[in-house]
Amino acid sequence: MLRRQLLGSLPLLGIGAGGLAYPVASRAQGSRGNTLVVVTTPEPTVLTNAINSAPSVAEVATKIYDGLLEYDMQMQPQPSLAEAWETSGDGKSVTFRLRRGVTWHDGRPFTSADVAFSLLEVVKKFHPRGPGNLGPLEAVDTPDEHTAILRLAHPYPPMMKGLSSLESPIVAKHLYEGTDIRNNAANNRPVGTGPFKFAEWNRGASIVLEKNANYWRPGRPYLDRLIFRFINDPATRAAALESGEVDVAFFGTITPAEMRRLAGLPSIEIAQGGYEALAPMMLLELNTKKKPLDDKRVRQALAYAIDRKFIADNIWYGFGKPAVGPISSVYSGSGLYTDQVLRFDVPDRVARANALLDEAGYKRGSGGIRFELTQDVGPYGDDYRRMGEYMRQAYNRIGVRLNLRTVDQATYVRRVYTDYDFDMTSGWYVGMGDPTLGVQRQYVTSNIRQGIPFNNVAQYSDPENDRLWAQAAVETDPGKRTELFHAIQRKLVEDSPIIWIMEMDLVALQNKRVKNLITTGLGVRGGLYETRLEG
Repeated sequence: MLRRQLLGSLPLLGIGAGGLAYPVASRAQGSRGNTLVVVTTPEPTVLTNAINSAPSVAEVATKIYDGLLEYDMQMQPQPSLAEAWETSGDGKSVTFRLRRGVTWHDGRPFTSADVAFSLLEVVKKFHPRGPGNLGPLEAVDTPDEHTAILRLAHPYPPMMKGLSSLESPIVAKHLYEGTDIRNNAANNRPVGTGPFKFAEWNRGASIVLEKNANYWRPGRPYLDRLIFRFINDPATRAAALESGEVDVAFFGTITPAEMRRLAGLPSIEIAQGGYEALAPMMLLELNTKKKPLDDKRVRQALAYAIDRKFIADNIWYGFGKPAVGPISSVYSGSGLYTDQVLRFDVPDRVARANALLDEAGYKRGSGGIRFELTQDVGPYGDDYRRMGEYMRQAYNRIGVRLNLRTVDQATYVRRVYTDYDFDMTSGWYVGMGDPTLGVQRQYVTSNIRQGIPFNNVAQYSDPENDRLWAQAAVETDPGKRTELFHAIQRKLVEDSPIIWIMEMDLVALQNKRVKNLITTGLGVRGGLYETRLEG
């Protein structure tokens, strides 16, 4: 149960899933007070996104932590913990002037030492996208408490798009220094500088954040409290949003069919925008170290066998479009995206898949089956199981028996990312403002980092691919950079260590009384300090 003092003067309490006491808007009173209630799934395993970039972790943690920078809807950098910054003429150092008077939630002052420690000892080492975001960062000089100078081995323009609270959260040095960072108690009782403070975690039911009254943005946040609810049943989640017991439902918590229905109600709308800068991609990761997936002909056959348009239209109800490769068409404006790759959406795709499996030596046996695979269904909502059920039918057409395995998130993360005990797994990744930041991590040899989630779990390793990514990271000529990224896409699609399914429209649903839910390029993964409730 939530402590009574946390709920303050809220008008009415109802009992929800897991025995959670939560505020309910009565018809007579029309308000539960200045508390925003969000439903998301699955429940996070930790609350510090510097060491875990799972979607539900980031959704909570980005309200608690700040980054050096924020980003507008065009992913242009904006001040946050850094008030101003300047890049040297040779591009090998960036000087950040830090905001004065900022304190941690425990009252200790924020200083440049926190920045140096966070970037070098935490984010670069433990954040799944840290190596891509910070790349050639070698040192952070701290000439005074309000100046941090990032020293780079070579110019690295992508870094300036990877310094948000989502990508490079600044954590408290005084809580982490000299500890086992991945098992520090502060990971589950986080202390940040952000707009909301951690108040309570009711396992299996809710996480409660309270307003940081000393937040450095004057008058912000507008909300007094954020409650993240965890409800096992998707129908109950939808009913909670429809009844007004929940204000916001993040993508994946409610089935796409129900999202379309609910968005047609007078009181509910789709919260548009805020995901484009993330370039989210739904995919199947393949364990390239296990037979038969160590043969690219088998991987290509599996890619041919599925109908991406059917998946986008009939499972995800149009909340996305078919993907053709590892880089989203979101990057079309910069020229980095190309669809001139090996295409799997051809009319004779099933025949091609069967021919490739025959060529690879996997003939049909008893019952027409060539071999069996197990898909570990991503723990991000019931629609991933529905997608798996479709894939089971599609793969049966080419003689592959697919078994589906569903477990809780903690077991899933351990099995897939620590034990490598999987054949294929469904999920989604973000590409961020540049492919070097969010896409590269899945494909380069240096990011085969066992035990750290959301990296190169396919264990794909190819020297030519590594070389292309390394060149693209430092190339400053736009034309040459475009050529490199086009070559990367052709190479990866040919080798198919991953099956790319859909470019996602990562929308949320909200009650219309919620205002300013989406105000930055990070969408619901922003700080929500501008979010208000009306009525």
